[in-house]
Amino acid sequence: MSAPGAAASMAPSRGSFPMIKVMWFLKRAEHLSLEEFRKWWVEGHAPDIVKHQSPHLKKYTIDVRVENDTLPGMPAAGVADWDGVAEQWFETEADFAAVYGKPASPTRGDTLSHVSKFQRIVVREYPILKG
Repeated sequence: MSAPGAAASMAPSRGSFPMIKVMWFLKRAEHLSLEEFRKWWVEGHAPDIVKHQSPHLKKYTIDVRVENDTLPGMPAAGVADWDGVAEQWFETEADFAAVYGKPASPTRGDTLSHVSKFQRIVVREYPILKG
């Protein structure tokens, strides 16, 4: 059992981990091939995200699934629930709020015309093994 007040000592401070991270899970719109989706996301949408979220955005990565996944653990139906994941890191809650506290996102319409569904989770990242 932890000592009283132990949780308070784990609270993040500016400039240290854990940062706030937003993870976006996206499924492409039916009219897009996986390659068309990748091109839109990486070459078109991502630069707009960086432009609209700077200087608050600390780091941004996009992961797009591979076309022919034959590795063990593939879903039984052979179809992945998501076509990709975006990860956005923010140093502080204030940085996060500066981006996501706005009433409307200038990139939302673009997203909705290229995805069939999406889900967002906000997490705190705790790096275990740094490569």
